Amino acid sequence: MQELVYLRHYPPAITQQVQQLIAQHRLQTVLAQRYPEPLHAIQTDAALYEFTMALKQQFMRSSEPVSKVQFDNKIHVIQNALGTHTQVSRVQGAKLKRKHEIRVAALFKQLPEALLRMIVVHELAHLREKDHNKAFYQLCCHMEPNYHQLELDVRLFLTLRDLTASPSREPAL
Repeated sequence: MQELVYLRHYPPAITQQVQQLIAQHRLQTVLAQRYPEPLHAIQTDAALYEFTMALKQQFMRSSEPVSKVQFDNKIHVIQNALGTHTQVSRVQGAKLKRKHEIRVAALFKQLPEALLRMIVVHELAHLREKDHNKAFYQLCCHMEPNYHQLELDVRLFLTLRDLTASPSREPAL
């Protein structure tokens, strides 16, 4: 059995289920059944910005503004980054100006919209909670009630992507 890199911290019961799906060549089928919708329309940085701002307006009106949201081809999921939230601070006269930027891995252009929403929710939650603590995950679940399932599904898609890169595995996405 191969190591499931993206599922390292999940309970053995879940990793065993995933190993069974892989052995039976059913992981792609299960994900296709769970997410039957075709590709979403959020393919540009402008569309991603609008999508993100709509979520921010709905759930986090009083949070600091976000100045830039964009897809990033340079984010490497292998380094556990699917998106990034950065805060740039600079002094302008007697004031300290802060700008928040969100970058989302370009991989999410090809994944279902629900998974893109999960990563955007995750990065928006960093506006209020810098660490991945209980309050952070409560905020994520407030904005996206299925947050934990979607996070697992992202990891399953990444596992499937790695499998399809290996010969004699399941067919490509």
